[in-house]
Amino acid sequence: MVFFKKKEIPLTEFFNNNFVDIHSHLLPGIDDGAKDLNYSIELILKMRSYGIKNFITTPHVLGNVYPNSSETIKNKLEEVKKELQNRNITDITIRAAAEYMMDEQFSKRLAKDDILTLNDHLILVEMSYFNAPINLYEILFDIQLKGYKPVLAHPERYNFYHSDFNNYYKLKNAGCLFQLNLLSLTEQYGKHVQKTSYKLLKEGIYDFVGSDTHHHNHLELLKKIATKSNLKMINHLLKNNERFKQ
Repeated sequence: MVFFKKKEIPLTEFFNNNFVDIHSHLLPGIDDGAKDLNYSIELILKMRSYGIKNFITTPHVLGNVYPNSSETIKNKLEEVKKELQNRNITDITIRAAAEYMMDEQFSKRLAKDDILTLNDHLILVEMSYFNAPINLYEILFDIQLKGYKPVLAHPERYNFYHSDFNNYYKLKNAGCLFQLNLLSLTEQYGKHVQKTSYKLLKEGIYDFVGSDTHHHNHLELLKKIATKSNLKMINHLLKNNERFKQ
């Protein structure tokens, strides 16, 4: 695949004050992201140096692996907000939603309306990297029947769809929005994921972007996306993220 000639630019040219990162793992000690409060603040400050100052952080809610309740997530969010205040860091806005695995437990939460949304009605969801749920389209229908709309995290990372792109259009036709992982534009998840992300971009079926930041290594790799060609390709998505600004 032939890419545009790369010309590096500062990440601060990608992200303006209205950009909102809608996918990250910055809350301390509740999933595979930040392990403690100090690490949470370090990640936030590093992202601020890139120009990212608005966050809807999204810890995993995944069966018995990360059985985070809405209350747990909200409590951890308050810890981070209080620490930011204690350090007199006043130019950061941070809220919390969640990245929900579409499993049986999610369906139970949905039935109870025990859901943390990106905004009034958008829910960030994911599925296993090995296969889609057998009842995937039933879950997507139930989400919308409840008055919500699903935002599928990193569709480019589901390798089982790579051989037939019609699956992506089927998901879109079922009412699913797509969120690109910015790191998928690098080789972080493998060259095949990178290739798929560019193909989906050219198809014009992404709606939003997210960093999916878990740790410092991710933030070092994020620098690699900073090219003029990438900015041209995803600028409309960066602007779409601005709708989450409060």
